[in-house]
Amino acid sequence: MRVNKKYSCLPAEEKGIHIINIRAIEDIGYDQHESTLLNSLSKNPDADCKYGLYFRDGKRKVDYILVYHYKKSSAGKTLTRRVHHNDSSARSTKQDQPLPGKAVQLEMRESEPHVDYHEDDKRFHREEYEGNLVEAGLELERDEDTKIHGVGFVKIHAPWNVLCREAEFLKLKMPTKKMYQINQTHGLLKKINSVIQKITEPIQPKVAEHKPQTVKRLSYPFSREKQHLFDLSDRDSFFDSKTRSTIVYEILKRTTCTKAKYSMGITSLLANGVYSAAYPLHDGDYEGESVEPNDRKLLCEEWASYGVFYKYQPIDLVRKYFGEKIGLYFAWLGVYTQMLIPASIVGIIVFLYGCATVDENIPSMEMCDQRNNITMCPLCDRTCSYWKMSSACATARASHLFDNPATVFFSVFMALWAATFMEHWKRKQMRLNYRWDLTGFEEEEDHPRAEYEAKVLEKSLRKEHKQKETDKEKLTWKDRFPAYLTNFVGIIFMVGLTFAIVFGVIIYRISTAAALAISSTPSGRSSVRVTVTATAVIINLVVIIILDEVYGCIARWLTQIEVPKTDKNFEERLIFKAFLLKFVNAYTPIFYVAFFKGRFVGRPGDYVYIFHSFRMEECAPGGCLMELCIQLSIIMLGKQLIQNNLFEIGIPKMKKFIRYMKLKRRRSLDHEEHMKKKQRYEVDYNLEPFAGLTPEYMEMIIQFGFVTLFVASFPLAPLFALLNNIIEIRLDAKKFVTELRRPVAVRAKDIGIWYNILRGIGKLAVIINAFVISFTSDFIPRLVYLYMYSENGTMHGFVNHTLSSFNVSDFQAGTAPNDPMDLGYEVQICRYKDYREPPWSENKYDISKDFWAVLAARLAFVIVFQNLVMFMSDFVDWIIPDIPKDISQQIHKEKVLMVEVFMREEQGKLQMLETWKDNDKKKGENCNNHSPRLCRSRSGSLSSCHSYPLDV
Repeated sequence: MRVNKKYSCLPAEEKGIHIINIRAIEDIGYDQHESTLLNSLSKNPDADCKYGLYFRDGKRKVDYILVYHYKKSSAGKTLTRRVHHNDSSARSTKQDQPLPGKAVQLEMRESEPHVDYHEDDKRFHREEYEGNLVEAGLELERDEDTKIHGVGFVKIHAPWNVLCREAEFLKLKMPTKKMYQINQTHGLLKKINSVIQKITEPIQPKVAEHKPQTVKRLSYPFSREKQHLFDLSDRDSFFDSKTRSTIVYEILKRTTCTKAKYSMGITSLLANGVYSAAYPLHDGDYEGESVEPNDRKLLCEEWASYGVFYKYQPIDLVRKYFGEKIGLYFAWLGVYTQMLIPASIVGIIVFLYGCATVDENIPSMEMCDQRNNITMCPLCDRTCSYWKMSSACATARASHLFDNPATVFFSVFMALWAATFMEHWKRKQMRLNYRWDLTGFEEEEDHPRAEYEAKVLEKSLRKEHKQKETDKEKLTWKDRFPAYLTNFVGIIFMVGLTFAIVFGVIIYRISTAAALAISSTPSGRSSVRVTVTATAVIINLVVIIILDEVYGCIARWLTQIEVPKTDKNFEERLIFKAFLLKFVNAYTPIFYVAFFKGRFVGRPGDYVYIFHSFRMEECAPGGCLMELCIQLSIIMLGKQLIQNNLFEIGIPKMKKFIRYMKLKRRRSLDHEEHMKKKQRYEVDYNLEPFAGLTPEYMEMIIQFGFVTLFVASFPLAPLFALLNNIIEIRLDAKKFVTELRRPVAVRAKDIGIWYNILRGIGKLAVIINAFVISFTSDFIPRLVYLYMYSENGTMHGFVNHTLSSFNVSDFQAGTAPNDPMDLGYEVQICRYKDYREPPWSENKYDISKDFWAVLAARLAFVIVFQNLVMFMSDFVDWIIPDIPKDISQQIHKEKVLMVEVFMREEQGKLQMLETWKDNDKKKGENCNNHSPRLCRSRSGSLSSCHSYPLDV
């Protein structure tokens, strides 16, 4: 785009302009013939503009705000610094007459210090960019007389013609005059729906948008040629504030500021510091008795309040205020939370079943029976002594709470639940698309990012060829190869770092267990396993929380050096990297306990050692499932309470307090500014900028993994997720309404890449739960014993069957217990959990045939369980249609009605043309019966009649 003349550069002697003085237009580089700068002087101007929601005239609404920093001189104060562009009432002012006092101002300007080149360059960028915005049809008004020291604001208003033009470019669907009845249910379904509405009436939000509608306006992409189709009786409310800000943002993104062959939009200007912020305004205040009713206040009362946690979300109002993308996130979060209710109920039933049957569980009763007198081999070398199996009674009984036949049923149920949840969300998404007029919406390619344009410019400047236009250049895989290599190496390093930290925690567990075993007190030795497990899990939790923040920053840096072309590509690549790193970080300790702990221990007399000194740790006699449950519960609850809730509440509050203290320190320097009431754009500037939905989605996706991946070991996971999400919805709502600047509304018809990630986790959950049931729990060994080895068809003797014998004389030198008489008698044979031949066998300590029978059963169970559950999930996916039948009928009905509207319009035009032709024939016949002069006069009048436009 060419440089606008009205922002042409000034002579060198006129660059040091004192911005606090009222200057002539031509002194600061504006051409008064095209636009003007006027100072708005008023006794009480803030009341007219509703404290920043409107321009100084009180009529034009502020649709967007640009914020910039400038160096404020302390030489004097100004009466006012509010100026505006594009005032039609000032276009006819004389531009050749200088304003009074110009000579005095020139003298003041000479005494001022010279503005540094960097600030001067930014000012010229702003002048050119704002001039191009005015050329694009926007109206601007500047305000530097604010309570924030050194910060200026540019208010932007989009007039009606610009809104119509951009709505047509963006193909925005707008409601027409045509209304039609929505198909209603009949008979039994109608009665059921009415009963459900009466029952759920107390939990419905009290907003107009949430009430069920019986009629709907027909929507059609806006067209200036077909304005007669739309209801334009109230032009001020035809385009709501969300749509207006979206239109202005599109103009800001594509409007260029050309300098040194570099085309820049608002994203580039923000990145280069020309502007410090750009945001739409909130509708008004949300608290206070004298506050006028607005959507923000209504959202705060009916949505962003913990007192309405039991109510449905006003999703339509959320979409109306924040846009479709944010509306879809909260709609998805609401559907996910609702679906957790049946999962939580079934999980509680499974847990209660384990509690009710714990006293009837024969294996745990045998382990707790002291009459069995089973002596177990030492848990560590030298310092650990022999111990009684009955000492692990509490662990065995607790394991049954989560390791019982009901957990297998719960794993199948949760796999089907995940498939049902995905199908339910797809149907809900289609309903929202229909209600929000997103059917047929296709996302167009976004504007290139500022970093991409800069990289392309840098590449074009490096070339010595005659290619002067940067549009022909683009980044190839060769340009990005160093970044791809850095990404690959960086991700491998981060995954390796996670594994190394988990390995370090394993070393801590082994060494701490050996150290605590030296304790001479029996109570200390009995609590070794619990102490080591609890402290190790807490260490894992702290490391996970720290690495989560680190990995988030690293993922963003790795994505930035790739230089993706559009914001959508950037977001998708960032999501993939962040999810991969955070998934590995959160689940690696759990995977270790579930699938690796106790698998590579060895046997007494031939243990596996780490660094030739640390013996690999074993599972408890009741199995590793109980420890997996502890690990999962502490990490899940810790992440939700500390990272998600405390961080989301504490960090924004801390940032807000720091900004408040900085502003308070600045205001103390200027009591006059401190006494003025803040404008709306000043209040919003002090809010936290919107950073995107990626952190919100990532938090819920990781939680979804906790709920589905290892649900066989922790049936109460859905319950804790439900309790967290009830708080999370209101916490996020409060953050969006009160703590964040209003984000730009973005149209979207789905949740994007997150849906594919959810489906992937759902498929992975089936496989992981199959392996957890088969290899981590004792479910398969019990079945094998019950149907192959049990003499009376019961579980009596199962514990003895799973234990192998070891002759203490076969200990390696230096590994036998230092106190072999610790139990009060000499031990000759000790027991350990494994399927091996006894010491009196020919092939002593070799793996027995029982091990291979159990292994075959485990693998068979994995194959059968996985394929069966996958088939059932796919069946659920197939049997539930993606689009509800009533919605597909309504969409078809809309198409038919739209065709009828245009057919009637065409028929009306044809009838009008036929009427004109008949009139022509009649007048032609009349001409034959009269004089030629009269014919000529009538034909002239006829032709003039055709010249008038007719509104069909």
